[in-house]
Amino acid sequence: METKRIAAERAVEYIEDGMVVGLGTGSTAYWAIQKIGARVKEGLRIKALATSIESEAMAEALGIPIIPFAELSGPIDLTIDGADEVDSISNLIKGGGGALLREKIVAKASDRMIVIVDQSKLVTHLGDFPLPVEVVPFGNELTVRHLIGLGCEPVIRMKGEERFLTDNGNYIADCAFGRIMEPGRLEMQLNGIPGVVDNGLFVQMASKVIVGYDNGEVGEL
Repeated sequence: METKRIAAERAVEYIEDGMVVGLGTGSTAYWAIQKIGARVKEGLRIKALATSIESEAMAEALGIPIIPFAELSGPIDLTIDGADEVDSISNLIKGGGGALLREKIVAKASDRMIVIVDQSKLVTHLGDFPLPVEVVPFGNELTVRHLIGLGCEPVIRMKGEERFLTDNGNYIADCAFGRIMEPGRLEMQLNGIPGVVDNGLFVQMASKVIVGYDNGEVGEL
């Protein structure tokens, strides 16, 4: 937990007065939102957009001003979010928390995306972590067959006895591909399947990766 916190707090140092900030989702983004809330109490003036209902509620409880997307007149200045894996050229797998679609929408609208991770998330190639793919409930059995056709073993994510639902009302298929050698190509193949909303491959979207190490040091990639 300490490694995530120190990485998150370093990332928050990049936020300046007047910025519009994207707030990520998950256990690492939690620490960033906590630190942003503390800085807001100290006088930092920002506006923020959240990538999940959970993160929005947390931000509002901390006094971070949340604006609707309709009020966004230009790009988001900076988004801070976590990742489940980061490869040697900063491609990402995201979606372990189930917010991949909203995270990708916000990241794409951002001038900069800072990714915060602990050292365990650094890999040579993506794929040890099953790739989350968001699929619509209608005909999901057919969508899963197409996913299998791409060479993976998909499992619909559960929450207790029920199927996990994203904030958008969709399912998540966690797809075990093994080593992913061409993430850009796979991203396009997945998004070409009817029923797939989006997937957790974030290819060349990270502007900076901040890593918390077990020895207490923080590195930037």
